[in-house]
Amino acid sequence: MRGIDAARKWYETEGAPMLEREFGGVASRIAVGRAGHGSECFGYDDAVSRDHDYFTGFQLWITEADEREFGFRLERAYARLRKEFPPDGGEGTASSELGDAEDGVVAIGDFYRRHLGFPGAPENWQQWLYTPDHAFAEATNGVVFRDDLGVFSGVRDTILNGMPEDVRRKKIAARAVFMAQSGQYNFMRCLRHGEPGAAALALDEFVRNAARMAFLLNRRFAPYYKWVFRAMRDLPKLGELSGKLTDLLTVRESGEATLERIEAVCAAVASELRAQGLSDRGDVYLEPHAFAVQSGIVDREIRAMHIMEG
Repeated sequence: MRGIDAARKWYETEGAPMLEREFGGVASRIAVGRAGHGSECFGYDDAVSRDHDYFTGFQLWITEADEREFGFRLERAYARLRKEFPPDGGEGTASSELGDAEDGVVAIGDFYRRHLGFPGAPENWQQWLYTPDHAFAEATNGVVFRDDLGVFSGVRDTILNGMPEDVRRKKIAARAVFMAQSGQYNFMRCLRHGEPGAAALALDEFVRNAARMAFLLNRRFAPYYKWVFRAMRDLPKLGELSGKLTDLLTVRESGEATLERIEAVCAAVASELRAQGLSDRGDVYLEPHAFAVQSGIVDREIRAMHIMEG
């Protein structure tokens, strides 16, 4: 059973009855679910995931005012629930200092601050532009089991659907120019200079930017690199690039053959840019597309930024 399913089962069989029994008057103010760090929050956990930083549990998200009113009592009740009615699904066999379990009582603002650096949805275009995609992905993954109050889910929905189009265009323009520079231009030049290590770095740069591009063109957030190819396979647009980009990193072949793969990826991206009305350029080379995308930005301050920023 996947971790997220085990968490829901434990909540429905033990957690929900406890909340109604001990917090009936305020139970409707408590949002419950599982999100944040961990492969189980993305639904990607498997047998390997259980070797460290793995647990079955759920989070209880409450406002700061409610945390002051009944947070301590709720935290003690959850700890007692784990001890007296431990969930099925098990725990990881080891933990790392970077793995910090997220379960139990969490103030809504603290949850988003932990993942994004601020206590809710971005309030300006700078926060949208400079916050890492994987941070947004972690802040919005998982499943919300209950949220009568709607505060936690309201922030979540704003993040999932509220990125300004000018910011999306800026990110896409930057990804396009990085793909052109690293993959279509510098990869072969590095090989011709007799620098295979630099060529490998250029290829890595191309793949990372191509993957992020695919998510942007689907209006989704790319997760942490460990799960980016897995998540790409679920994208309705350009999902097939997951296998193509994997092959670029893993298939050993001539530089010319690799360049053909690069150009095929770029052709697919260019086609999607045109399909979304982001560019009208007919080139396969992505640099002209980058400037075409940026020229469509309405906000003058964002449009004036360097093409590679974002």
